[in-house]
Amino acid sequence: MSDDYERGLAQFRAMVGVDRMDALVARFAAVCPDFEREVVAVVGGRIWTREGIDLKTRSLCSICVLAALGRTNALRLNYDMALNNGASLEEIFEALFQVAVYAGFPAMWDALVMLEEVLAAREPQG
Repeated sequence: MSDDYERGLAQFRAMVGVDRMDALVARFAAVCPDFEREVVAVVGGRIWTREGIDLKTRSLCSICVLAALGRTNALRLNYDMALNNGASLEEIFEALFQVAVYAGFPAMWDALVMLEEVLAAREPQG
């Protein structure tokens, strides 16, 4: 595997968790192995590891773009990553208000529904 791939795998595992990332990689590879390799190497290994902004800021930017585009699968994953990268709920809400202004309140509403699902899944099951 390439250095970018290994760096990306390590970066994603740190942000998502080993078990969840390994399952996601397996899912991507089962459908299209080339997609899995490119996502891990390019997105994880070359973009998320860049200097210039911290991981929390990168996460908030990602949430805004994904919410504006309505990309629910990636948004779900990026909410978890943002919370793991230190973003507070207040910061996520404020980022989503930026989405509302530029992409519309329905985009924010859909993003909030997805956030509610992510938060419910993160709660300890008792």
